[in-house]
This record gives sequence, C-alpha cells and structure tokens, in this order.
Amino acid sequence: MSVDKSFLASLPTLPGVYRMIDAANAVLYVGKAKDLKKRVSSYFQKSDQSPRIRLMLKSVDHIDTTVTRTEAEALLLENNLIKGLKPRFNILFRDDKSYPYLLLTGHRFPRLAYFRGTPKKQDQAFGPYPNSYAVRESIQLLQKVFQLRSCEDTVFANRSRPCLLHQIKRCTAPCVQRITPEAYAQDVEAAAQLLHGAANTLTEQITAQMNAAAATLDFETAAHLRDRLRMLATVREKQFVDTTGSEADADVIAVAEVAGVIALNLTMIRGGRHLGDRSFFPQHGEGATLAEALEAFIAQHYLDHPIPSRILISEAIDTDALEVLLSEHAQKKVSLQHRVTAQRKVWLSMAEANARLSAERRSTERSNQSQRLAALRDTLDLPALKRIECFDISHTLGEATIASCVVYEGDDLKKSDYRRYNISGITPGDDYAAMHAALVKRFQKSVEENGVLPDLLLIDGGKGQISTAVAAMSELGLGEVLLLGVAKGEARKPGLETLIFADGRELNLAKDHPGFHLIQQIRDEAHRFAITGHRAKRGKARLQSSLEDIAGIGPKRRKQLLEHFGGLQGVRDAGVDALATVNGISRELAETIYRALH
Repeated sequence: MSVDKSFLASLPTLPGVYRMIDAANAVLYVGKAKDLKKRVSSYFQKSDQSPRIRLMLKSVDHIDTTVTRTEAEALLLENNLIKGLKPRFNILFRDDKSYPYLLLTGHRFPRLAYFRGTPKKQDQAFGPYPNSYAVRESIQLLQKVFQLRSCEDTVFANRSRPCLLHQIKRCTAPCVQRITPEAYAQDVEAAAQLLHGAANTLTEQITAQMNAAAATLDFETAAHLRDRLRMLATVREKQFVDTTGSEADADVIAVAEVAGVIALNLTMIRGGRHLGDRSFFPQHGEGATLAEALEAFIAQHYLDHPIPSRILISEAIDTDALEVLLSEHAQKKVSLQHRVTAQRKVWLSMAEANARLSAERRSTERSNQSQRLAALRDTLDLPALKRIECFDISHTLGEATIASCVVYEGDDLKKSDYRRYNISGITPGDDYAAMHAALVKRFQKSVEENGVLPDLLLIDGGKGQISTAVAAMSELGLGEVLLLGVAKGEARKPGLETLIFADGRELNLAKDHPGFHLIQQIRDEAHRFAITGHRAKRGKARLQSSLEDIAGIGPKRRKQLLEHFGGLQGVRDAGVDALATVNGISRELAETIYRALH
C-alpha cells in the first residue's frame, strides 16, 4: 500500500490500537502500540519486513486507530478485537473449552467429583487442570489414600449395601454408615490439605497419629495410618514438585518451532502439585517469531482463564503491559519471569522439551496429510483441491435423524466449520430424503450469500445416495461441485470401500493409497460426528417421552420438574427423596417417576 504521509504525521504519540483494513472493509490485522505514530509508521520505513507482513501490506487499503489511556488498556482492546474479528494475519490461539476442576462437594458426606463451570458456594474447587485425564487421575489417587466417595447423589441416597469401591478399599461406604460423619470429615479435611499443597504438614500429622496409636497398642489403627502414609508418598512422587511459599502456584509456558510449525506447551502447578500439561498450536502463525507467538498466547489465554501469581516463560518479551493487564484482571500481583534458576529452570526446560516434541509431532502429521492431499489431487485430477466436506446420516430405525457435515481444509480437519442438521418432515428411515434435506440446508445459504463452497463433496453412501446428492446440488445450481460417494465394501470391512462418481463411474483405490487414507479419515470423522449428535438427540427425546407417558405428570408438573432439576438429565439423576421435594410431587408420585425413568 502507498500510505499518505500526512496520515502518518497526523497520528498521535499515544498508546492505542490500529486496524489494517482491505478494500472490502475486512480487518486484516489488529495491533497495539505504546506510541501509535511510531508503531504504524514503522511498517512503511522498514525494508526487512517478514514475508507475512509484506503480504499483508499489499492488501491494506486504509488504517483505523483507537487511542487508549494506557498500553495495558490497548493490549486488552487488541485481544478482544482479535478474538471477535479473527483477522487472517493475526496469530490466533483457539481455546474455547473451559478447564476442568476437581470438586469436593459441600454435602454432609462430601463427594470427590470431576467438574466444569462455576461451583456452588458450599463446594470446594481445586484446579484448574489442563485436561480431564489429569482430574480423573487425581480422583483415583485420592480415593486410594482417603477413600472418599465419588458416586452420584442419587446412587448414594439409594444404597442398601456397600458397592464394589468399598470392597477394593477405594471408599469407606458412608452411604451405609460404615464410617462415622466425624471420621469421614477428618478424611475430607486431610484430602483438602493435600490439594491445597500442605503435603508436608499432612505427612507430619499422620505420622504423629500413627505413633500415638502404636504407643497405646492400637496396632490396627497404626497399620492403617502406615498404609496411608505409603500411599501418600506414592501420590507425592507422581504429582508433587519441590515448591515453597508463593511458588506453589505457577504456570510454565514454553514455545518451540520445528519445520515451520510453532507449538506452545502450558504446564500447570497448583498447590505444589504438577497437574499436567497441554499443547497449543496457533492459527496464522506462519512467519511469526517465537516471542510473538508467546505474547499472543499469554494475552489471549488469560483473558478467559484463571491466572496464577507466577508465570514462567521461555522467551524474552516485553512484560510491562502484560503484567499490568494480568494483575488488573486477576486482582492480584502477577509476575512474568524469563530468567529463572534452580527448580524453576528445570520446570522451564521440561516445558521446552514438551513444546519441541509437540511441534515435531504436528510437523510430521502435517507432512503426512500434505502427502495424502497431494495424492488425492493427482488421483482426481484436481490440482486446486483444498477444501473437502463430507456428509453422513445417523438414526435408529428412523428415530432422531441427524445429518453431519465435517470439513477438511489446510492439511487438517477444520472443526470450527463442522455442522449438524436436525432432519424432520421426511418418512422415518428414508436416508435419501435425509441427505437431500441436509444438502439443501447446508448450501442454500451459500447460494444466497455467495458463501464458501467445497472443492470436493464426499457423500457417505452408494449409488442411491450419490444420485440424491446430484439432484440436490443441481436444484441449487451447484452442479459444478465435484461429488464422490464412499460406498462400504463387502461385509462393510474398512479398506474395501468403492468410490462412486456422479456419472456412475467407480474407482477402487489400493488399501495403502495415501489419498484413500485421507478419504477414510474424513468419512470416519463424519460418521463419528453424526452418531454422537444422534445419540444425544435420541436420549433427550426418549427421556422427554418418558415424562409425558407417566400418569399424573401433565405439562405443568413436567415444567416444574425440568426447571427444578435443570433439565432432563437432572430429573433422571434425582432420587425419590429429591423428586418429592418438588412442589406438587407427592412421595407416591416421586416413586412412580423414579421407577419409570430407571
């Protein structure tokens, strides 16, 4: 772009945000600056810009700016705009899922539970954990040491004898009074101590209790406490690191690049416990430096997730504005540290190694996917093949019909473009009509709004399905889109599929053909996505139907039940006593509802 010098001269020497915009008024890039005039002018004064920046500047038509009071405020605005607009030249980290927690509920006999969301006031939440596996592993370890219950409230309220977990010494069976409330409360307090990071104090307390029991010749209790100490030592070996004071809570973030693939590793340490790690890969990261990727991740990630007091980082970046922003957001002092020593250096080295391994693995996967896509391009004579969409239909004897659409683009499955379609108004079980309806739903909007179209459209099915798809696409005026049916082979064995073109031609590729592997991968993903959606819809419909079929449950009581328990699944999980607390539900009716749903 040729920028007007008077525009650059008019820019203020104040902090703010700038937006690079193309001729179609689409935002290409959002950036923040401590000094808007100096930062924006630098784009047109430097001759050593990266290829990514040079490509962006060719498309820039004009620049908009917004002045802020501070650099930290500019950083916040920048990342809110990036998340909302998703500019194609900004480094973007997608992390939409909430992080799981380990929960100690506030019941008389508290329960160890896996949890996402906002806990109730009486519950204690520990975490966050980087993934669900880390939470479940912690629950299993804590069950071994403290034998706290993990069962749902409805199961707990309706037990008449101990379950298997009690028999294998993973639960003290409070459901049938095999332990007193006082003794159970002590176990809960000890578990909370461990989760808060007071492992040394807890070990000292148990040791003192064991010695006291031995001194009074209560050898059975002493042996039980000795076993607990041994199991506690095992837990500490698995999850605990050497920490003191404020170091007990920290995030360790390292970034690495292998063959053009940038990977970032986040390791979480809470209460002195190593909770595990998680890898992230940026979108639009081509040509970015490791420092740029790291700064983008920190700013984007912590706007939506809990912030520890200490964050260790593998690259030197300008931390002043970030520390101010994170401290304001967390309402506590947050420090970013790059130069570290002793134990913290070991943590950082470990995170760097994991980041490198993740980048190597993703690089290898991308290379394999590129080879597969290239092989499919050659086989189908589609040199411009980039975007592939695949449709599948799932139902049970015509019930709860769901169509899925999955997308492959850019050497990977593009989950943000996945779609499910509820199919109704057809003869139950008519897969052809379901496919026709799904294609119309998907592409009608593309026709009306000149939206994105696939280069290849895969249909899970044989000649009948492909004929239906041809008819649907022709009705929409999209006959130029290449259609390919994936018909199951003899005995539905993988590797024996036949590819069917719109004109009826058939193609059988070798089992080891890279392009065939890509088609199988996309087809299997479409099937998975369809069947999970179908099962959820079917379960919801069956429970709703069950409520409607219960004598004495009319629309008013059904509404009360659903509102009281927060939905259909909550009604199913409720016990008789809980059901009877709902206004208008007698004990007798509660028993009727419970029997009908179980």
